[in-house]
Amino acid sequence: MRQEIDADTDALAREVVDAAIKVHKTLGPGLLESVYEACLAHELKSRNLAFETQISLPIVYQDIRLDTGLRLDMVVAKRLIVELKAVETLLPIHESQLITYLKLSGLRLGMLINFNVRLLRDGIKRIAY
Repeated sequence: MRQEIDADTDALAREVVDAAIKVHKTLGPGLLESVYEACLAHELKSRNLAFETQISLPIVYQDIRLDTGLRLDMVVAKRLIVELKAVETLLPIHESQLITYLKLSGLRLGMLINFNVRLLRDGIKRIAY
């Protein structure tokens, strides 16, 4: 049975959501995903949060490590995957993608953040695995 998400990771996720809301309030919807990624990275840095962007995620298939070109948009504090979107609607495939990233990375919590919405709270999906 999986344990609950720890309080520190929970607090980290709330901080990332707060940072994303600030970016969205400043820029609004309609821009490219890469623009939101750069601005969110700036916001996280200003909050002294450790993060990496565009992390290569190899897979192990039949005991062979394969670099397949999978990339995580952001990993915050080595414990939270943040996948950014700028799409009309989050689809089930986006959730499936994040779940797969969680499985492959061994991390437990991920956030899907779609900036192409009027209110950002409508574009945020939290997934624990």
